[in-house]
Amino acid sequence: MTHAPVCVGIDVSKARLEVALRPSADRWTVSHDEAGITALVARLGAISPALIVLEATGGLEGALTGALVAAGLPVVVINPRQARDFAKATGQLAKTDAIDVAILAQFAEVVRPPVRPLPDAQTQELAALIARRRQLIEMRTAESNRLGSAAKRVRPGIAAHLRWLDTQVARVDQDLTQAIRQSPVWRARDDLLQSTPGVGPVVTTTLLAELPELGTLTGKQIAALVGVAPLNRDSGLVRGTRTVWGGRASVRAALYMSALVAVRHNPVIKAFYLRLRAAGKAPKVALIACMRKLLTILNAMLKHQTPWRYEPAQLA
Repeated sequence: MTHAPVCVGIDVSKARLEVALRPSADRWTVSHDEAGITALVARLGAISPALIVLEATGGLEGALTGALVAAGLPVVVINPRQARDFAKATGQLAKTDAIDVAILAQFAEVVRPPVRPLPDAQTQELAALIARRRQLIEMRTAESNRLGSAAKRVRPGIAAHLRWLDTQVARVDQDLTQAIRQSPVWRARDDLLQSTPGVGPVVTTTLLAELPELGTLTGKQIAALVGVAPLNRDSGLVRGTRTVWGGRASVRAALYMSALVAVRHNPVIKAFYLRLRAAGKAPKVALIACMRKLLTILNAMLKHQTPWRYEPAQLA
């Protein structure tokens, strides 16, 4: 007799880890601390599951994921929206920890999302710096908006906070540059990416930290992963408007700013944009298409380790 592969779902909370298995429907709970993680990894190691699925929970899953990967166990961290959509598709509208962990185990069993390698420590550190920079920029924008309508008495405090935020952004930018330059691999990738007109240091650090798959997938796969691939919305004879959604919002935001520059200064992207506009495409639709083209170009550059080269034939 052959045994069905074991799939595991883990619901992560601050205090505990809920675990469910498929197809056996076994369940148990451990504390979310060093001792609980160690015990869970040992127990799952003895089971040798085919796949372990857990949701991204804003960083709470980091220690557990690292321990599972270090133990050689196949783990995938999914977007919570995927799990919720899957639950709705199976008719499960209620939401509790017990339901969530069962859904995650079923998701692992039915969908079988591909296992991707965990970013190394340097990449995780770079991602943390990128996230911190984004937080500081958001705070600075909010404070700038408040300054215009603030009462006279509170304006000095807001202005002082803005100066402090400017200092912090500059410091994080310096740390990002050092992190890039300290790694020979990153330095080579950074130089390759920045050889492209319209691609600057913020874009390259975002791509290196938050899109480690760049250069390892096909153009279609990387576009779908980021969320710049148009998705069909057709039914019967109705042809709906193609839209982009999902993916990695922070990478998409960086690409958007890069595409704005590229349509002015990158001859290939500029010609592509003008051709789409001449064909009647709306400005934003054309710009999203430029984001996808720029991403596929960068993906090919890293895959083949070739810097930007402009040839008039590319405009054909």
